[in-house]
Amino acid sequence: MECNQPLAPRKSSSFSSGRDEKRREIDRNFSLGTVKLEQGHERKERRNKETIQEEEEEEEEEEAEERAAKMEEGASNGEEPEANLITVSGDIDNFLAVLLAVGDGRDGRHEPPEIPESTVEKFVVLVEEEMATYETGDEKWPSGGAESSLLDAIDRVSKLTTGLRKFSSEPKYQQAMNRSGTVLHQAMCFLEDEFHSLLQDARTKQEAVSSSSKTKPQPSFSRLYEFDRHVPPSSEPSSCEPSPAYPPEAVERLHKIADAMISAGYDAECCQVFAVARRNAFEAGMPSLGFEKVSIEDVLKMAWESLESEIATWIKAFRHTITASISAERELCEAVFASHRAISDRLFRSFAHCAIIQLLTFAEAVTITKRSAEKLFKVLDIYEAMRDVMPTVDALLPDEADQEESSILVDPKTEISSVRFRLGEAAVAIFCELESSIKADNSKTPVPGGAVHPLTRYVTNYLKYACEYKNTLEQVFKEHRHSEKPSSTDGDGDNSRGSGGGGGGSGRGDNRGNNGGNGNYNPFAAQLLGAMDLLHSNLESKSKLYKDLALSNIFLMNNGRYVAKKVKGSPEIHQLLGETWYRKRSSDLRQYHKNYQRETWSKLLACLRDDGLQVKGSVAKPLLKERFKSFNAMFEDIHKAQSSWVVSDEQLQSELRVSVSAVVVPAYRSFLGRFSQYLDPGRQTEKYIKFGAEDLENLIDELFDGNPSSMASKRRT
Repeated sequence: MECNQPLAPRKSSSFSSGRDEKRREIDRNFSLGTVKLEQGHERKERRNKETIQEEEEEEEEEEAEERAAKMEEGASNGEEPEANLITVSGDIDNFLAVLLAVGDGRDGRHEPPEIPESTVEKFVVLVEEEMATYETGDEKWPSGGAESSLLDAIDRVSKLTTGLRKFSSEPKYQQAMNRSGTVLHQAMCFLEDEFHSLLQDARTKQEAVSSSSKTKPQPSFSRLYEFDRHVPPSSEPSSCEPSPAYPPEAVERLHKIADAMISAGYDAECCQVFAVARRNAFEAGMPSLGFEKVSIEDVLKMAWESLESEIATWIKAFRHTITASISAERELCEAVFASHRAISDRLFRSFAHCAIIQLLTFAEAVTITKRSAEKLFKVLDIYEAMRDVMPTVDALLPDEADQEESSILVDPKTEISSVRFRLGEAAVAIFCELESSIKADNSKTPVPGGAVHPLTRYVTNYLKYACEYKNTLEQVFKEHRHSEKPSSTDGDGDNSRGSGGGGGGSGRGDNRGNNGGNGNYNPFAAQLLGAMDLLHSNLESKSKLYKDLALSNIFLMNNGRYVAKKVKGSPEIHQLLGETWYRKRSSDLRQYHKNYQRETWSKLLACLRDDGLQVKGSVAKPLLKERFKSFNAMFEDIHKAQSSWVVSDEQLQSELRVSVSAVVVPAYRSFLGRFSQYLDPGRQTEKYIKFGAEDLENLIDELFDGNPSSMASKRRT
């Protein structure tokens, strides 16, 4: 069964020409537009219509009274009353009873009864007139008792045709059989047309709603280098609440028509009209959810920003289809075909198949688009949407209902699982490509000021965001990488990474893949640790691009602190990496800090040593002057350089400044207190003592701002 294009059933009613002419007249009237009238004129028109309606009702009552009077007069004169559908139906029922008894051999007779041709002819003519009344009138379908009367008459035509067909070899039955068969066909065309009209009315309303309620497209996903701004995964359920497609009275009419058509052997026509109308209604309702049907070729050509927005609306449409549309469709099928469970099940499964397959085409197209890192999260969103609806799908399409249609339709559950498998496969491949991206970043240009490297921001935020899909990624990695589990002796877990994974360049495999050390191998955690190890090794290589070893350690501190802070702020990634990993990185940070202190301030503090300043109890002034001079020059150089260095983390910046002040300021204050008196007041003091202790403290507070400033105004006066 093709599910891609909406179909329009061909109507074959013998009364279609009159109805088409009426519809064309209505269309012409609509094409003239709406004319706004004065309120007084409208009231006048309404009164005129009411008067005309009352006159017509009075005329009908008078005609009915005249017919009744004539029937009474004819009866009193011994004349046969005028035949009507009710009286003739009784005669037909009597004939059918005899015909059935003969056919079954219950009355012992083998000869078929004489056919009352005049009665049959009167009956079928009256049925034709009854249908013509509603075909050419304003009311599309009779209501109340008239509805039951017409359906009963059509049912008699069906039984009459079936009964006469048993004696098709009898020449005397040929004319009556052909006549009733023709009227039965006309009746079925009439019912088919009314069945279609009832179904179409709701579809027209749905199209009107969809055209006036377009969903606003979602903004494009943040670029990966801007991952500091957190965007949560798209997991919000559809806001569209299911509503009945048809009012109860329309459903009841559809049920009665379906029963009549199926009883007459026109089940194929009835099912085709229903299936096509409901499929077209489903497609017409998609735009109201913001999703327009697109081909695989269109998806492959689409820019990522546009495709990203389409995925968001697709997820909404998919969830709504499974949780609302398909469920409502099952209720409709069961109500309309309540007397025919097998037909109801078949129609429902056909609808579910077409609706799901149509939506899965888009998801399948996403799996074959060019893979790139930023697509991971939308791929996972689609995967989660499919995974989360499976309990609902299982409930709607239980396995025991699959057998009859298995040779005709592909099981929607199988299709969902197949596409979901390919999405998981794509997600694993995209995530594993991250290690290749880290390895490929071999830029030889150091980041100015030792700031956080863009690669650090990219990888850390990417991994942090990925870990918000922790459960899903663990699931897809176990599904697609289970065969690569390492042996129990392989503590590092390096074998868990395939061709896209790389090897974890730093060799730090502690706790890798053990989900925090609980002994349960976790391939996603192993991949995550591998990526972090590669990032660490890459940063250590980049730190060697700085000629100043102190700046090299500032760079490592900046990047290490950035990573540690992100990990500490994310319970998911912290859990996966494990406490052992976190303690190791914290220890690395402390070592970088010590290395920085040693490379910068240890040399400066050497100028404040007492060694060699006193000779035979006296202070050597030339050496003292040289010490002050060296200290001043060295501090100015450090201030000039390190005020342009960048430490963007306020806490780390404060820690560095405090630690420097705690080492330098007390040592300088002590040295100044002990030896400043040996310099002559005036020019010598101004020449060699350029800073006070508070000056140093203020100047140290200017370090790591990224803005080199002159210290002329800060010097001691």
